[in-house]
Amino acid sequence: MCGRFTLTVDPAELQEAFGSFIFPTQFSPRFNIAPTQPILAVPNDAKNTADFFVWGLIPSWAKDPAIANKLINARGETVAEKPSFRGSFKYKRCLILADGFYEWKAQYGEKTKKPYFIHMKDRNPFAFAGLWDEWRSPDGGTLRTCTIITTEPNELMSTLHNRMPVILDAKDYEQWLDPAPQTPENLLPLIKPFPADRMSAHPVSRLVNKPGNDRPECVVPLN
Repeated sequence: MCGRFTLTVDPAELQEAFGSFIFPTQFSPRFNIAPTQPILAVPNDAKNTADFFVWGLIPSWAKDPAIANKLINARGETVAEKPSFRGSFKYKRCLILADGFYEWKAQYGEKTKKPYFIHMKDRNPFAFAGLWDEWRSPDGGTLRTCTIITTEPNELMSTLHNRMPVILDAKDYEQWLDPAPQTPENLLPLIKPFPADRMSAHPVSRLVNKPGNDRPECVVPLN
């Protein structure tokens, strides 16, 4: 799964990396983004404009918004079939912006897992494959939420965990954000492990275990 990630670059750096999209002119660097929090995403609404969505999908038909706690990730193998995801997979996809994420590795003889920070070797930001939806509450309010798609791990991630988030190649952004309804045959080939040789990982402090610890020390390599 993917349960924590980062977006530490400033708006100008993000604009340089994703030149075809429009971003907010101000937002704070985030070193420990957790479920239920706002995350920056570009939905496939033909506007190419990033906005903040709540992390944890609430399907439009859901009666109880608490379902979001169970839908922070969507398994790529079943995303076209599961009732919670198949509608968004066909109609409502998004790019979720990040520049790193965390995973926890089990340690032999220890009860507590060791956190690792994973990022691109060039330290550039990237985009997770995401799904979004819009939920209307009984009082008439509207909430836009999203989830991160996961897949089997690449060679690097397999040393840490048995899943990894789907990171899209830049050449696939246009297809993923096409506002037209898509078939599984068109999209499933994009749900695959990202090349391990473009990624790096290092152990970090257990500070990241607490969502309240949202500071640069979370990504500093352990000696």
